[in-house]
This record gives sequence, C-alpha cells and structure tokens, in this order.
Amino acid sequence: MVHNDVVSVTIVTYNSGRFIKRCLESVLAQRYPHKEVVVVDNGSSDGTVELVRSNFPDVTLIEAENDGLAAGWNRGISESDSRYVLLLNADAWLVGDALDRIVAFADANPRAAVIGPRLLNPDGSLQRSVRGFPTLWRLATEYFFLRKVAPRSKLFNAFYGGAFEHDAVYEADFVMGACMLVRRQAIAEVGPLDEDFFLFSEETDWCYRFHAAGWKVLFYPGAECVHVGGAAHGGRLYKENLRGHLRFFAKHRGHEQAERARRLLLVSLRVRGRLFRGDRGRTYRDAASWLASGDVPELLGS
Repeated sequence: MVHNDVVSVTIVTYNSGRFIKRCLESVLAQRYPHKEVVVVDNGSSDGTVELVRSNFPDVTLIEAENDGLAAGWNRGISESDSRYVLLLNADAWLVGDALDRIVAFADANPRAAVIGPRLLNPDGSLQRSVRGFPTLWRLATEYFFLRKVAPRSKLFNAFYGGAFEHDAVYEADFVMGACMLVRRQAIAEVGPLDEDFFLFSEETDWCYRFHAAGWKVLFYPGAECVHVGGAAHGGRLYKENLRGHLRFFAKHRGHEQAERARRLLLVSLRVRGRLFRGDRGRTYRDAASWLASGDVPELLGS
C-alpha cells in the first residue's frame, strides 16, 4: 500500500487491450508529482494483462475475478490511502494537465465528494456527462424517445443534463463515471461502491448516497478527458443497463416505484422492438422478454 499520495488513479480493465496503452500513457504523462496508478483487470482474455505488465512496470497490476465494475473500483481504491482517487475508464484518456487542474479544483471545493471533468468524444465533440437521478418521468423521456423532441429542455431531457452547455461549473445529481475524482474523506463517511451494481448505475447510486450525506457532486469544465464510450461491452450488456435502473429504483424509490419502472421499460421496449429491425430490434425484444419474465426481486436475483 502506498501512503500519503495525493491522488491514486484507478483503472478497471476487461478486454481493453485496444485502449489501455493510450489511457495509461495519458496518466503517466501527467506532471502531477504525487500520484500512483492501479490497474484492476477483471479477467481479460485479449492480452490486456500482458500488455500492461510489459509496457508499464511501475503500474500496480491486480488480476481479479470479474465481479463487476463497482467491485473492481473498490479493489483499486483499497490499494491506496491517497487523499483523492481518480476513477478512469480504460477507454478514456486525460487531456493536457487535466489531473493537476481537477485536483486543484477539488482542493478549492472541500465539500465536493465527486468532480467530473468535461468529457469529449474521440472526434473532439462534447460528450454530455451531467446526469439527473432516475425518476419514472425521466425514464419515460429516455425510453419513449421524448427527449428527441426537445433535447435542450430540462423537462424532456433532465436525464442527460438538458439546457446545460457543459461550459461552466455545475452542481449535478451525478456525473458519468468514465472519469471522476472522488474524495477519500467522503468515501470514508459514505462507504464504498455498492457491488450489487454489476456494470451500470453504480456511480448513480454512489452519488445519490453522497448527496444524502450532505456532499456535493460538481462538474468542472476546466479539465478534459476523451472517452470512447461502450468500448468494453459494445452494447452487448443492454440488460445490465436495465437491471441497474431497477436496482436503483428498488434501493432508493421502493418496491412499488421499481415495479412501475419495470412496466414502463417493458412497454417502451416492446414498442422499440416493433419499430426497429435487425440486431437493434432483436436486442429490444430480448430485453422486453427478460423484463416480462418476473417481478423486480426475481429480475434482480437472476
């Protein structure tokens, strides 16, 4: 365990060989003097482990069972006692002196538990990363395509930070977990990530708990990070996204609201399954069949 480092960078990998080299190069290029880097590999089979071991000997590499992203993050966080932890996706890389900037911003905002930088797509365009906590209405605007009607509207697109241009500091419900700086003091108070969330909504749940404990979640555009998006799973884990929604509702909104969310998602995906053909339509139909196969406790336990 490394003691007294200001920041520890934790990266969870799963078959991330296409991206991990650029990710780690961007981290190690940061001139920030007090940092360590931890890579937790969740059972990759594409040579990721060998690539990291041979090219980055100073990185702490942990090989673990694939118990999900939250479990991987927790394992990496436990390897240090740094003042801050930067959680970074394997398909993301820091721009310029992003680490120095985001740590300085955190130092100036001592009640911020989580700080998210400005995310960019690989082509340099904005990747909207400010999020609103799920509600039944917000699920409806997303899954019935209502947000397409007015994407810049808070009413129709609060789920994805509608009406916010990502050009100023903003107090958010939560920020996208592709890159976020987390304060160790807040983790000690609120606890680690909930490992019942396998791959989606883990940061949503964590930020909800930080808010409940009186901490802030801030978006900071002065630091930037490029994020490919969906690189590790390629959209193949669509049901896990739905399961994340249901788990969040069951945990924070109660059983009745969770069941309403299940039925709303079921209807929307049946509609989508009829509207779309090919693999996309098949994905929606398969997800609808899964949602129809049991109530929320059964689906969360499956």
